[in-house]
Amino acid sequence: VHRVPLRRMKSLRQRLQEQGLLESFLEQHPYNLAAKYFPGVAVEALENYMDDEYFGTISIGTPPQEFTVVFDTGSSNLWVPSVFCSSPACRNHNRFNPAESSTFLSTNDTLFIAYGTGSMTGVLGYDTVNVAGINVRNQIFGLAETEPGDFFYYTPFDGILGLAFPSIASSGATPVFDNMMMENLVDRNLFSVYLSRDSQGGSFVLFGAIDPYYTMRGISWIPLSAETYWQITMESVSMSGSPVACSSGCQAIVDTGTSLLAVPIRAFRTLMTRLGASSSGEISCEAVSNLPDLIFHIHGREFPVPPRAYVLRSNGYCSLAFQGMDTPTEEGELWILGDVFIREYYIVFDRANNKVGLSRLP
Repeated sequence: VHRVPLRRMKSLRQRLQEQGLLESFLEQHPYNLAAKYFPGVAVEALENYMDDEYFGTISIGTPPQEFTVVFDTGSSNLWVPSVFCSSPACRNHNRFNPAESSTFLSTNDTLFIAYGTGSMTGVLGYDTVNVAGINVRNQIFGLAETEPGDFFYYTPFDGILGLAFPSIASSGATPVFDNMMMENLVDRNLFSVYLSRDSQGGSFVLFGAIDPYYTMRGISWIPLSAETYWQITMESVSMSGSPVACSSGCQAIVDTGTSLLAVPIRAFRTLMTRLGASSSGEISCEAVSNLPDLIFHIHGREFPVPPRAYVLRSNGYCSLAFQGMDTPTEEGELWILGDVFIREYYIVFDRANNKVGLSRLP
């Protein structure tokens, strides 16, 4: 069984909040979450870097060099810092050294990925990548040469392993899971994700299998509406029996690389008002027990997210785990179902049938 255990660390948001630095940091680093899904230049983005909390370990090269990565279903490239990078963000993270790997193959191809608050540039190379005991030979990946700005400096992970579709991979790089499928390294062309709640351990990404322990309530299968991100169609979003958003249908992306629920601006304002929160999302902790479930209506079924899931508690303060997001009007409403949603469901990402499977967790 090819299972990558994920560990959960205190997020950058929490650490900055504890030091009283959060407000000034956000002012200096404005970002638009939608840039990840409607990129002008490239595909992969980490706008929500401050809330990424689940990381796993992979290795690259022979002998193996270890890296902590975010397993991100909202992007498709694998990249890590390299010894060619002298940015502060590289210097305090693990850096890949191609000279120390006997299986590394260099290329002249470059990689550029734009972020809401900066960018990374680098070169592409090939090497053996080991994920959960699966050796993927000749895997193309990015070796970061610059990581401008300081936001990566603060993150506890080294790089990103994208698990979305090849169609959105920067520089046409073949994603890791596509190579696993092509080389018949997995029993089934799917992977599944379990994210534990609170500070519990046990989170994982499982390649090539579904763990029956987490699917005892059955699996609801939802067809994808696009083979880019893990994108599906929602019929509506409701609370207390009445629609609050997405009333004429909308799109949603299931994204392990985003921690919060990203909501179109108009729906975000409606939710803030209906739930009695301030415009910044702060809410009285005493009010939380009386809040309703947020119900996502998808493919004829209801998928509830209870208030204990969508309210963040930190140092005696409570806030809603929603983030407003500007999306281009021609795209219609787009929601990002991040870790807040994923923690409530065991999720199967099925490439063989282009479907997402959801199984409610106890």
